Amino acid sequence: MALLAVVGAGVMGETLLSGLLRAGRRADDIVVAERRPDRAGELAERYGVEVMGNVEAVARAHTVVLVVKPQDMGALLDEIGPHVQDGALVVSLAAGITTRFIEERLPDGVPVVRVMPNTPALVDEGMAAVSPGQHCDEGHLEEAEALLRSVGRVVRVPEKQQDAVTAISGSGPAYIFFVVESMIEAGVHLGLPRATATELVVQTLVGAAKMLKETGEHPTVLRENVTSPAGTTAAAVRELEDHKVRAAFLTAMEAARDRSRQLASGQG
Repeated sequence: MALLAVVGAGVMGETLLSGLLRAGRRADDIVVAERRPDRAGELAERYGVEVMGNVEAVARAHTVVLVVKPQDMGALLDEIGPHVQDGALVVSLAAGITTRFIEERLPDGVPVVRVMPNTPALVDEGMAAVSPGQHCDEGHLEEAEALLRSVGRVVRVPEKQQDAVTAISGSGPAYIFFVVESMIEAGVHLGLPRATATELVVQTLVGAAKMLKETGEHPTVLRENVTSPAGTTAAAVRELEDHKVRAAFLTAMEAARDRSRQLASGQG
């Protein structure tokens, strides 16, 4: 199997690395680029992979996965660009960074796939969207999809939709955690012990998500099934509507989309 380099060993980089190994990829087929000696030693011990510098890792790899912060991408590409192998595939997991931005800093003809992952990949329940650059063919896309399927589900989208994907699934776990946090605090306010409130809310979330996934019902139908006329749920939903929670979600996601666009345009 061709050698794969994971450049960037933060949370998402390590998540992908561990998922690939769980999915059956051999440790000696993967190299990791990490400059901090303590972190490099930790990764080598934990996963049995070889850890090295950016240039060395990229020069050896047929597939290069870039998992760095958007603001660090330009400098990284300037460093590794001359060392990318002919025929290598570059897969970017950096929010807001376009395939064109990457292609312009790599040798002509290098195929680039842009990916927007999310953090539930930590528990193999990630949601990733992939978009091809101008030099990608079907094989390149399938390779990128196979990588991401090791930690969850994958969809293809046109690159022009990636900012919206970032706002929905990329940032989405934070919105869910915010709602969960708010519900737990409400439970404490209503007199429940924090541990009890937490268990109630978390299991309610898990159960509701499973219903959405397994029943195939529209969320409106599922919500209405819980909402008896003039009942407790109806009273609660009325308050959410009065406080324009639905509109607040739209505004929040528009802000996330706009921030993704700013990162892409270099305003970040």
